[in-house]
Amino acid sequence: MKNIRPLKYYINLGAPPIRTIADGNEPFMRPEVGFNPSWFHKYCNIDFSEKWHKDVGYRFESYQSMKNEIKKRFPGYNIGRVNEDEPPDLLTGIYGIGIMDSIFGRPLAYYPDKWPIPVGEKMAEKDIDSLSVPNMDNHPFLEDIFNEIDKIYRLTGSAKGYLNWQGNLNTAFRFRGDQIFTDFFVNPHLANKLLDVISDTYIEGVKRLYKKQNEYGIDYTFATIANCTINMAGPVVYSDNLLAYDVKIAGQFETIGIHNCAWTVTPYIDLYKKVPGVGYIDMGIESDMSKVREVFPEARRNCLYTSSDLKNKSNEQIKKDFETIARQLAPCDVGLPDIEYDVPDDKIMYVMDLCDFFSETMGRS
Repeated sequence: MKNIRPLKYYINLGAPPIRTIADGNEPFMRPEVGFNPSWFHKYCNIDFSEKWHKDVGYRFESYQSMKNEIKKRFPGYNIGRVNEDEPPDLLTGIYGIGIMDSIFGRPLAYYPDKWPIPVGEKMAEKDIDSLSVPNMDNHPFLEDIFNEIDKIYRLTGSAKGYLNWQGNLNTAFRFRGDQIFTDFFVNPHLANKLLDVISDTYIEGVKRLYKKQNEYGIDYTFATIANCTINMAGPVVYSDNLLAYDVKIAGQFETIGIHNCAWTVTPYIDLYKKVPGVGYIDMGIESDMSKVREVFPEARRNCLYTSSDLKNKSNEQIKKDFETIARQLAPCDVGLPDIEYDVPDDKIMYVMDLCDFFSETMGRS
């Protein structure tokens, strides 16, 4: 039996969402707010191109600018932990979702106002037939990251932070494209070959990263799996073709977090229960949140509230939604990622105040 240590939603300033270790003192409803790079590009003039990902000094300067802007616009609100006395996280967010792509030598496209996008050609059958786990010894991409960790520690005194390794399905979808869903039926051997290489590379890469961070006293024992494209597969395909690979990764770590995106998680609840050590799970508001709470009582749960709902719904509609989350899912996080600059600041403060309100009025009971 695993010792499940709950994880919580985590959005570092300027970075895509990821998960981190819960400290056990989280409020009944905990909001986690994150802005797209376009927001910081507009208001802080930060350039998220290749330099941001490779230059620790520039990233430190941009972090200070982002922190100052948040504190100015949202005084008293602890967005991105700006009110906490801790070293900045200068690792989380680099290369966006392109870590696995870069390990396999697949290119990324960089932009001044958004995260990098993997742009490698879709793999043909012959590419997968010859695919193998890359040699991680002196791997140039990983060595660059490890060198960055050394610089980060010298600059901040901390080597904390995470890379976004994605997961089995997300990576297979990027490498193979839509064809992966056909492969499950007409060429399962090819699909399994691709997933074997991806999962083995994931496990070795994460363990090497943690070993490097452990040189500086950071002891991480969890991993997270992103299944953003799960609804393109469906529960039967997931059960028959993908679940075993998520179980494989989970078996190598003390705790696993499952990112399901803002879709309904309902068809996958019982399947995810078969993954050992689930300490985090997220979903959209249309999910059967009461069942998630029942099935995953030890996990930190997170309802992802979309930027479009935040922008377009009235405050009363939003309050009704948040009350539903509080009654059906809490104790939980409420994820508010990918906010663009067209979302009014007062809407953001309103939903954070709502979380405080429901924590006070419902959390005590």
